[in-house]
Amino acid sequence: MNAQSIATKTWTEIEAESSWSIFKVMGEFVKGYETLNRIGPCVTIFGSARTQPDNQYYQATVEVAEKLTRLGYGIITGGGPGIMEAANKGAKNAGGKSVGLNIILPHEQKFNEYIDADKLINFDYFFVRKVMFVRYAQGFVVMPGGFGTLDEFFEAITLIQTKKIQPFPVVLFGSEYWKGLIDWFEKTVLHENNISPEDLKLFTVTDNTTEAAFFIDEYYRKSMLKPNF
Repeated sequence: MNAQSIATKTWTEIEAESSWSIFKVMGEFVKGYETLNRIGPCVTIFGSARTQPDNQYYQATVEVAEKLTRLGYGIITGGGPGIMEAANKGAKNAGGKSVGLNIILPHEQKFNEYIDADKLINFDYFFVRKVMFVRYAQGFVVMPGGFGTLDEFFEAITLIQTKKIQPFPVVLFGSEYWKGLIDWFEKTVLHENNISPEDLKLFTVTDNTTEAAFFIDEYYRKSMLKPNF
């Protein structure tokens, strides 16, 4: 809503529209819950929408998704191109569940072709979509990405750190890509006592697709699979 549209409406009308938006938010939650409630064990794979098929991380994502699928996990992504497409492609290649939680944005994000037709959900609200990522995933694989990828990574480790959700495995893939972030954690954030040493154990870093899949599967060989909250 811009300043001009506000000027032509009363505050009562604006407040009424805001109140009605609550029902739209509720509708997105209900649709997400109903679609995913019986989805079974899944891993969410995040990463940049800008990654091209000839990029090493695109190929690695396809491999990670294939390996997780063969271990019995469905794959959840943000539904778009790039890393998301690669993850859904890997799930499809291996004959597994391929879920896409697409976000509706101006001029962009068309869902990719590798999502199962009955497992595509379109969202208007980022925060509702993030709840679905966390609630229905038993693990995260975080490939190289931008602000959105960082947002999703930090959301997960914050919820685990504060015990708002059940702990689950989080993998950062691409040690060279994430090196600057890890160094900042260790040399600045930890040094300033803004996190604890054990907080650095909330995730693992790898460059190996087998190791990424094994890390998640091994976690559940020791811990029972259950909803995150």
